[in-house]
Amino acid sequence: MTNLTLTKSELFEAVLNLKPRIAAFDCDGTLWSGDAGEGFYSWSMKKQMVSQEIEGWARARYADYKAGNVPESVMCGEMVTLYRGLRQDDIQRASDEYFALSIAPGIFEEMRELVQRLRAEGTDVWAVSSSNQWIIRSGMRYFGIPQDRILAAEAAVENGVIADRLIRVPSGPGKPEALRSMLPSPPDCAFGNALWDREMLAMSKHPFVINPNPELKKIAIATGWKIYQPELNHRI
Repeated sequence: MTNLTLTKSELFEAVLNLKPRIAAFDCDGTLWSGDAGEGFYSWSMKKQMVSQEIEGWARARYADYKAGNVPESVMCGEMVTLYRGLRQDDIQRASDEYFALSIAPGIFEEMRELVQRLRAEGTDVWAVSSSNQWIIRSGMRYFGIPQDRILAAEAAVENGVIADRLIRVPSGPGKPEALRSMLPSPPDCAFGNALWDREMLAMSKHPFVINPNPELKKIAIATGWKIYQPELNHRI
């Protein structure tokens, strides 16, 4: 276990010495503490951004998901199409507000620094998340990752209005699928914290497990993947 767990300096050395051409980062739990998509889902309903009818359905549906009755990828998609019929600009502004208030304080400062170092050295850095496209766009402004390097749970937008049609849901096997659709080759390194990142980590040449949940930590130990645990005082 000891030789798998990295310090901050060891993480930076291990990653930067690879001189990766392409790097892929999960977001929730990897770049910051907590689940931005889940948080925005609840917050937007408290703000009455959807009708009472939709809110009632959404809360019951999420309870079913937590009980194990709704697949992860299905729930992640429905947490995007929930906003069908609303203007994308309104949802983006709300996402920016929520992220600044509730998620930005939990950003792992060293992960932001690592992303910025990689981009400065010419690495093509991608954010891959099953959270909705708007909250991940909000978050990537803090990391300097361009909007065209974001692969999140995404709904079609028609004339500025969110449609009831999904473009992608990068969760579990959907993460490498999304990357393959955009990249000529697998990422040189990938970073994730949860079981739903396993396939993306496995497809990369050099997987790094960040802030792992218990399930992924067991896998990392069994497979020899390097682990890094951010500390509370490393957050901005």
